[in-house]
Amino acid sequence: MLADNWSTSSSVCTWVGVTCDDRHNRVHSLNLRNMDLRGEIPKAILGDLTQLRTMNLENNQLSGNISLILKFNNSLVNDFNIGHNNMSGNLPSNICQGVPNLRYLNLNYNELSGDIPTAWHQCEELEELELSYNSFNKGPIPGGIQNMTKLEYLQLCGNNFEGKIPSLNNMTSLRVVRFDENNLNGSLQNDFFNQLPQLENFTLNNNQLEGSIPRSIGNCTSLKFLGLATNFFTGSIPVEIASLDQLKFLILANNSFSGFIPSKLLNMSTLTYLHLEQNQLSGIIPSNMGYSLPSLQQIHLSLNYFVGSIPSNIFNASNLIQFQLSYNAFSGTLPNIDFGDLKFLLGFLIDYNNVTINDPGQFFTSLTSCRYLKYIGLSGNHILSNLPKSIGNITSENFAANSCGIYGSIPLEVGNMSNLLAFSLNGNNINGPIPGTFKGLPNLQVLNLGYNGLQGSFIEELCEIESLSELYLYNNKLSGVLPVCLENMIFLRKLYIGSNNLNSKIPSSLWNLEDILEVDLSSNAFIGNLPFKIGNLRAIILLDLSRNQISSNIPTTISSLKNLQNLSLAHNKLNGSIPTSLGNMVSLISLDLSQNLLTGGIPKSLESLVYLQNINLSYNRLKGEIPDGGIFKNFTAQSFMHNEALCGNPRLHVPLCDNQVKKSSTKKKLLLKCLIPMVVSSTILIVASIIILKVKKGKNAENTLERGLSTLGALRRISYYELMQATNGFNESNLLGRGGFGSVYQGKLPDGEMIAVKVIDLQSDVKSKSFDTECNAMRNLRHRNLVKIISGCSNLDFKSLVMEFMSNGSVDKWLYSYNYCLNFLQRLNIMIDVASALEYLHHGSSVPVVHCDLKPSNVLLDENMVAHVSDFGIAKLMDEGQSKTHTQTLATIGYLAPEYGSRGIVSVKGDVYSYGIMLMEIFTGKKPTDDMFVAELSLKTWICESLPNSIMDVLDSNLVQQNGEQIIDILTYMSSIFGLALNCCEDSPEARINMADVTALLIKIKTSVLGANRA
Repeated sequence: MLADNWSTSSSVCTWVGVTCDDRHNRVHSLNLRNMDLRGEIPKAILGDLTQLRTMNLENNQLSGNISLILKFNNSLVNDFNIGHNNMSGNLPSNICQGVPNLRYLNLNYNELSGDIPTAWHQCEELEELELSYNSFNKGPIPGGIQNMTKLEYLQLCGNNFEGKIPSLNNMTSLRVVRFDENNLNGSLQNDFFNQLPQLENFTLNNNQLEGSIPRSIGNCTSLKFLGLATNFFTGSIPVEIASLDQLKFLILANNSFSGFIPSKLLNMSTLTYLHLEQNQLSGIIPSNMGYSLPSLQQIHLSLNYFVGSIPSNIFNASNLIQFQLSYNAFSGTLPNIDFGDLKFLLGFLIDYNNVTINDPGQFFTSLTSCRYLKYIGLSGNHILSNLPKSIGNITSENFAANSCGIYGSIPLEVGNMSNLLAFSLNGNNINGPIPGTFKGLPNLQVLNLGYNGLQGSFIEELCEIESLSELYLYNNKLSGVLPVCLENMIFLRKLYIGSNNLNSKIPSSLWNLEDILEVDLSSNAFIGNLPFKIGNLRAIILLDLSRNQISSNIPTTISSLKNLQNLSLAHNKLNGSIPTSLGNMVSLISLDLSQNLLTGGIPKSLESLVYLQNINLSYNRLKGEIPDGGIFKNFTAQSFMHNEALCGNPRLHVPLCDNQVKKSSTKKKLLLKCLIPMVVSSTILIVASIIILKVKKGKNAENTLERGLSTLGALRRISYYELMQATNGFNESNLLGRGGFGSVYQGKLPDGEMIAVKVIDLQSDVKSKSFDTECNAMRNLRHRNLVKIISGCSNLDFKSLVMEFMSNGSVDKWLYSYNYCLNFLQRLNIMIDVASALEYLHHGSSVPVVHCDLKPSNVLLDENMVAHVSDFGIAKLMDEGQSKTHTQTLATIGYLAPEYGSRGIVSVKGDVYSYGIMLMEIFTGKKPTDDMFVAELSLKTWICESLPNSIMDVLDSNLVQQNGEQIIDILTYMSSIFGLALNCCEDSPEARINMADVTALLIKIKTSVLGANRA
């Protein structure tokens, strides 16, 4: 730009971006924003521009020390904007002495560090101060800003500020105050808003503030935007907010507000966005006809405890875009809504309430008027009708009406819903055949018709749905055969058709779906054998063929399924021996071969399956010695009962093997001479010990819970009975997932708090010890990107951790489920969050903590897509002075640092390596154990070979599709991201970058991305 417009042959005053005064033709304004300028600002230019009034260099890539730039000794400057660059260094302590006329200073989105100097209180003429998204030192916001009495804009978002917010009552000119995304804590004083009459925008989102909203908020009569989301605020919503007659945005989501919504709040004619989701609000929403919200566009009340009917007057807002009331206790009848008046409606979500839709025909027909509608969520309510034909005219992309009491057949017109991406009618009373018109939905990715009464066959038309990735038809009454056309479903990743009446052989075409991840054909009547082609399913992680009539041997090619985690062939007619090659299935977690006709011995090779947690070989015809090495030390007698002639360790309720009997006999002869003299004295000691133990046993049982809580450092007590109630008796319907050391259940405490309960599997000492490890690791850790441990519950037979509930599940789910998708900025934010957590673990806690098992499934996302690192079951604490230690516990294959996997060396640098692998995975969509990585090719080498000119070849295809023609903009950042990932994955631990630098570099990249987007 400058090369084409700046020329010495023309006057400086004619140059692009330069403005001169009329009298002396001296430069008084320099506006070079969005020019893609690079390098440092020449100091000579600043020194010569003696009449300069304003300088705008925003949205470039300028670098250099900000302190030197600001000290240009020009007393006339009043407007200085150098936001969205790469300026570094500390702020000068006396800027307003040299520039007393400074009115506007924007240094947002740079790399500034150090402190905000207290001497800046001399900037009494400053009207706008914007220092957001830098890397200032941790510490409080300097109280000196209180002297900037003319300040109108104050923005300090996205830094490391902590502690309390200083009083702003002297700053009566303030219009905008934004302190989002810091570590601020404490509460707002009662008089905080007393002297802020001009305040229009006040946001404190994503901090750690607590207490209630001061009632003095009512003094801010000019307020238009109030954002306090994702904090720990409590108490009721002050009725004074309803008196703010200019308020448009009220964002109070993800706190602990309780009580009712003030009725006057629902009569605010200016209110546009009302976000109160994920709190503890209760009571009814007033339905007085006098209340109205004519300007309302978004109302989010999900995840609260509201009761009563949904008031009809809410729908008087003709500009309504999003309507979300899911996960409450609303009841009664849904008002008769004329959706024709809600032409801009995008989402209508009332899932999991207790609402009845009286006239489903009118309801669905009315929805057809909403031409922008994308999300319909009706699950868990009462429709109690069949689906009308008018459903075919609805434009929605996502339709869910699970467990609504819908009956009758699915109308053929559903094939006209051409925008559908996901369609779910799980858990209803639907009968009749599967409509062949589903083949007319080319974009459909998820079809869930499980737990109904569907009849007929698995129709071939399903094979024609080009994009189908998840198909759920389990627990119906389907019969007949599976069609050969299954091999055409090349995008299919999950196939669940268990608990039907399907018969004949499994078509060989099924085994051609090389990319399928989960297959469940259980509880049908399939016959025939397992073909050698089963080894083609290289990506599969779950295979359940149990409860069928499959016969013959288990083919040895099944060992090719290196990613398989759960294999069940139980309740069939399999014969022959268990293949020794099963020991090569390195990812197996659960293996069930029970209730078959298997013969021979149990292969000793199975001892090498380090991740195997559950094995069931009972009810077969096995014989020989049960292996007792490796993971077999953790299994119980239930895994091997009712076989022909097994022998081994007596703890498995089997006889000793012959070789064990001979060894035992020899030892007895040698030991008898020594033992007999000791019997009398030992007996006396044993009797005495028993008496003492009986006395102490009751007291120990009472103190076990006390010790668990003490280890965790928790103050809150939650009993086993409360956990039973919260999880419906640890019901399967509450199960969130199973991991390496136990199961995790979703629960709801009596006070309404959503929790996750991790129940430790106590069948093995290793799993039991993980409870103590996790308690020990987490007891002194507090960080916004770590999953919060609320409490622990422990007695002689039960150990659990009670954690905060993460409503958006794991990052792994978002990466590999086709009904979820992460955009570029979300992925970047997640990795910044994970880096921040690791930086704290390694450098911010009193004792460095090594997580040891970082991977996407151990990173959970809350309602606001903020990432939280979880699962410290094999974490290591570095004792004082330690930089590394050793372990025999293996983490997840693919994420292990070389020194960890080969020699068991644990250090913070091992976490850095795992982070680098995860960073590659999240932007490629490829697991490090993907089948494509064989021989010398790994995820790391694949990325390395792609730089710098072939990044498009490795980038996740979902990102490419999302961004279309703008993908070139992303590629400019991906080179830096992948370069950083490779730096994390250096073979030598000493050569790897530390997590503090990783966090800083990623924030820098994010700053550039946001700057480019705003430009």
